[in-house]
Amino acid sequence: MIKEKDKEGAKFVRYFGPLLDALRSLGGSAKADEAVDRVAEGLKLSDEVLNEVLPSGGSRFRNQVAWARFYLVREGLLDSSKHGVWSLTKKGLEASLTNEQSREIFLKWVKIFQEQRKVKEKTEPAAEQVAEGTGSVSKDYREEVLALLLRLPPGGFERLAQRILREAGFTQVVVTGQSGDGGIDGFGTLQVNPLVSFKVLFQCKRYAKSVAPSHVRDFRGAMAGRPDKGIIVTTGSFTAEARREATRDGAPPIELIDGEKLLDMLEKLELGLKPVTTYEVEHAFFKEFEA
Repeated sequence: MIKEKDKEGAKFVRYFGPLLDALRSLGGSAKADEAVDRVAEGLKLSDEVLNEVLPSGGSRFRNQVAWARFYLVREGLLDSSKHGVWSLTKKGLEASLTNEQSREIFLKWVKIFQEQRKVKEKTEPAAEQVAEGTGSVSKDYREEVLALLLRLPPGGFERLAQRILREAGFTQVVVTGQSGDGGIDGFGTLQVNPLVSFKVLFQCKRYAKSVAPSHVRDFRGAMAGRPDKGIIVTTGSFTAEARREATRDGAPPIELIDGEKLLDMLEKLELGLKPVTTYEVEHAFFKEFEA
């Protein structure tokens, strides 16, 4: 039986239908950030909702939309691409979910996960990763990595950012380690091709909270007249106001890398994270041989 607190805890269910609508309005597919922003625009969510953070420091809203996508993938309404693009399936293009239908999908998959967990626990007890609000007490490896990042000294976090930028294709990446320079922690060059390159300044904020728009403005002020582009890297999140400030018309745009995106980069570059291949037993396959 589904626990009552599980039913109430799955707040992300409200985003099932809006996420499908958002992707349809974007032509059927979009980068994760584009899809999440379109959901916020479509629902006209307040900054109060958009700025709410998880205990880990990440954006609660963005986390909830990501979990909505998780269930929609299981239902076959979105594809399971791992390349940062969220895309509707043919079934998803034609689907329009009410709140009740969304709730039914959620409860259906919670029940499936519970049955799978019971089978697995009989043979190999193990912690499992389940969406926020489904009663799981297990620990996510991403939470473990984030905790490690938050324990790094400022200089260590800056050197990690330097390594990530180098692995991502930047050259001549230097950590300045200077104070009183408008919060600039380093610089580098992104060589797009043999003829085009960009000078980039970056700032590192080892936060367990949200970065405010004032930080973005201060960083942009320190950039004035110097590079082509700026990047702010944080273990926390950015407020809705900070995200708007970063892309404000008439001002040099600044790339924002929050904790979730930082972890995505560590995964993609396999820095500090070693992928492990495993197998799930399909009990149904063996049943036909039991007779």
